[in-house]
Amino acid sequence: MAEILGRRITMASPLPKLRVDHSKNSSIKALAMELAKETYSFKEDRIPKKWDYPTDTSVDRKPGLWPPENKADNPSLHNPLLRQERMGSGWLVAIFEWEGVLIEDNTDLERQAWLALSQEEGKSPPPAFMLRRIEGMKNEQAISEVLCWSRDPAQMRRMATRKEDIYQALQGGIYRLRAGSREFVNFLMHYNIPMALVSTRPRKTLEAAIGNIGIEGYFNVMVAAEDVQRGKPDPEMFEYAAQLLKFIPERCIVFGNSNQTVEAAHDARMKCVAVASKHPVYELAAADLVVRRLDELSVVDLKNLAVIESTEFGSGEPELEMEEEDDPSPSTRVTFDDNFW
Repeated sequence: MAEILGRRITMASPLPKLRVDHSKNSSIKALAMELAKETYSFKEDRIPKKWDYPTDTSVDRKPGLWPPENKADNPSLHNPLLRQERMGSGWLVAIFEWEGVLIEDNTDLERQAWLALSQEEGKSPPPAFMLRRIEGMKNEQAISEVLCWSRDPAQMRRMATRKEDIYQALQGGIYRLRAGSREFVNFLMHYNIPMALVSTRPRKTLEAAIGNIGIEGYFNVMVAAEDVQRGKPDPEMFEYAAQLLKFIPERCIVFGNSNQTVEAAHDARMKCVAVASKHPVYELAAADLVVRRLDELSVVDLKNLAVIESTEFGSGEPELEMEEEDDPSPSTRVTFDDNFW
């Protein structure tokens, strides 16, 4: 007790000191250290000691595996920049038509061959609109489905062979590359982009023409008339070329020169570059890209066409069909009695 300024102040006794149980504190600290050790040991087990992952070098991949195999990738390259450069163009493939795209096309010779064949067979000459319709078709397909000259397989093969002989005689075995075609093909070979050649001409004719021009060995795959049942506008030729190259259709770019080619490519879920060699540019507006010469294209243009993360191809999910519900309300249709009048 103390007296300050005439007032009495009573001092309370000092607070007792808190006792700390060191045994409990040490047990908590030990438990925390054990948990920390378990956590770090778990992380160390997941971090590999060596970074040489095993690579899948098998050619046959499981169906539906995504993303598709990148043929330009080389896992043995340790430099990531070199590996990325090689992977830049490995997501796409080029499918070329022969006449009108790589070489000059003479439609007059094709028309003269059909007219000569009709004269030999005693058939009426096909009109111009019918000749335009059979462009790009196989000879057998045109004879049976459009010209309706015969449906006997033996007769169709005979007339198809004869028509091809007439065309080759008129053509004279002279082939001329279109301007910019050789440069573009060399450009694709520089970037290791796989290429395919499709045509409704016989394989023997294609091989001889390629040898005469001097571009043999440029194409990884060749699809000729003997390999398919139908020509354009059926997409069978392009689909078969994609299967041989082991690429999904969305990564394939078709190079053609007609609307039949555009239709067939889009039916196969492929992009199409139209070359305005036979038709004007405005008539090929349905194509994804229209050029006058192949060397106008760059690798950036091809990569942009090969991008499939777009809504053009749809979501791939099947559309649901809405069933019509039965209307419980009575019908409001009015019926007339003929006897009334």
